Amino acid sequence: MPLYHYKALNARGEVLDGQMEAASNGEVVARLQEQGHLPIEARLASEGGGASTWRALLKPKPFAGARLVQFTQQLATLLGAGQPLDRALTILLELPEDEAARRTIADVRDAVRGGSALSTALERQHGTFSRLYVNMVRAGEAGGTMHETLARLADYLERARALQGRVINALIYPAILLVMVGLSLLFLLGYVVPQFAQMYESLDAPLPFFTKIILALGLFVRDWWIVLLVVPALAALWFDRKRRDPVFREAFDGWLLRRKLAGGLVAKIETARLARTLGTLVRNGVPLLTALGIGRNVLGNRVLAADVDAAAAEVKNGVPLSIALGKGKRFPRLALQMVQVGEESGALDAMLVKTAETFETETGLALDRLLAALVPVVTIVLAGIVGIVVIAVLMPLYDLTSAIG
Repeated sequence: MPLYHYKALNARGEVLDGQMEAASNGEVVARLQEQGHLPIEARLASEGGGASTWRALLKPKPFAGARLVQFTQQLATLLGAGQPLDRALTILLELPEDEAARRTIADVRDAVRGGSALSTALERQHGTFSRLYVNMVRAGEAGGTMHETLARLADYLERARALQGRVINALIYPAILLVMVGLSLLFLLGYVVPQFAQMYESLDAPLPFFTKIILALGLFVRDWWIVLLVVPALAALWFDRKRRDPVFREAFDGWLLRRKLAGGLVAKIETARLARTLGTLVRNGVPLLTALGIGRNVLGNRVLAADVDAAAAEVKNGVPLSIALGKGKRFPRLALQMVQVGEESGALDAMLVKTAETFETETGLALDRLLAALVPVVTIVLAGIVGIVVIAVLMPLYDLTSAIG
């Protein structure tokens, strides 16, 4: 289902600004009214402008990342120790230092004391807790194993966070290296090279053609360096806004999957994410069709998400999951074979989790290999470019010195 951004007023007159997955704009309004709020605005999240996106980044959710994992683990521990739910929430209310987090826990506790189920109370927290989180809790309530479900959910969140962190950490160093390479070349060409250009001009010395090219490039960088910085920044902003267009995003994601190196890595990352989500949900009693609807929302690649949507329709008609996912021919064959084994053995949930572990390991190895290859390549390229510039600039000076000597 699409993601909607909404604004509403609660009973205390406070403005609520959050996100909700719903089938339509009207469903968002109806659900807000059911919760006792006055809807002000409801629109597709993909229609949001850059300013709202940057505000969302600068204003993080009260529960996200490590804090959400910690909250889930602590709640599972307290419930496992025999504490009633409202008492466990009261204990957890004193732990966060952030006022927004305490207010969220207080709202959940008050809703539970008022007779609401925990899943319902979490769902009313204006997009703070994902559909996956809420459905896992709902499944735990139905099965009477809340603390075990929360423990599995915490494990899922921790593994998902670890995978995301590994991807980000693998990209940080190459990104910093590329930025430093770019700035170093700008300094070399824009400041150092023009100094030699002025010196050779004053000497009126004959210069090789290659040296003239480097000197001309240096003068261009010196005069237009601001353009060389602004154009990439504008291009990045344009791409950031353009990727919110569903048609462009789907075309770009499809192009990315077709790339030989990047496509395989993206497919492995998304396969691990989907398998972990489906395995965790199915293991906790969530129907497979519901799990597929939730699982497609954890995927960052729109093309693979569309394949999951198509697979859900096939599964609804009785087609096995492995065959349905294989029709798009984008998910790795190994993953499909492992899912098929799980279906045939009646242990689909366990095999999905095993698939996730397999592809998380493969992703980690692929990232390590990529980083190990990328850093030396960038370093060699930088050294080569710097060497070419230095040779081109100093060669005429060496010739002049030899001639004088």
